[in-house]
Amino acid sequence: MKFHFISSKTSEALEAKRRYVESYSQNDPETSDIIIPIGGDGILLKSLHDFNNLNKPFYGINYGSIGFLMNQSSNKNLEALIENSNSTDLKPLKMIAEDDKKITYESIAYNEVSLMRQSHQASKFQIKINDVIRLNELICDGVLVSTSAGSTAYNLSAHGSILPLDSKLLALTPISAFRPRRWRGALLSEKSVIKIDVLNFEERKTSVTADNIEFRNIKKVLIKSSQDKNCKILFDKDHSIEDKILNEQFEY
Repeated sequence: MKFHFISSKTSEALEAKRRYVESYSQNDPETSDIIIPIGGDGILLKSLHDFNNLNKPFYGINYGSIGFLMNQSSNKNLEALIENSNSTDLKPLKMIAEDDKKITYESIAYNEVSLMRQSHQASKFQIKINDVIRLNELICDGVLVSTSAGSTAYNLSAHGSILPLDSKLLALTPISAFRPRRWRGALLSEKSVIKIDVLNFEERKTSVTADNIEFRNIKKVLIKSSQDKNCKILFDKDHSIEDKILNEQFEY
């Protein structure tokens, strides 16, 4: 079994990578069987963006703070752990954004796409679902669309709903909504096409971020499920992501 190890920049993750490379050797991403991110969820998400086109499975090892999408570090044989692991398919979001100069940007997001104000002024959004206006004006710090896998991350911090992996839903969640103050967001079919227009975009500058990829001075954003960027993440059989998502709902 051939591995490609990649780590975050923390001393713990770098030292762990050194030990793994010493024990199992390092291979190029293209010739490896499995990509092994070492660190926290951030390095896993970066690896998904960097290596998704190789169609390799990912087995993350946690040397970060939370590591929700990672496996716990272990002294057990890595090949044995992977052979006994369970595979989970993650379906990302596809984002198409246009800025105030009519430049178009595209990206994918495995956790969420979030729009945020860039200044002291709140952002104003109009939200359409499948070309029907559902919210004519939302005044807030921001708004996000989350996948089920990402629903326990930023979405949960913004008081959004936690989604089981097999729910086939997306979470649309406001961030510090001012008007309508009591709007808590919506749960949408993963087949939905979400269009968010930034109102008064010349004055109320807004950025959009797909996982860790940011674009600024955005005018409008289209978000939908991607049809061709799925990836496989491996989890130890005793610590499935389904169990992690379930446990998260009882650990307030």
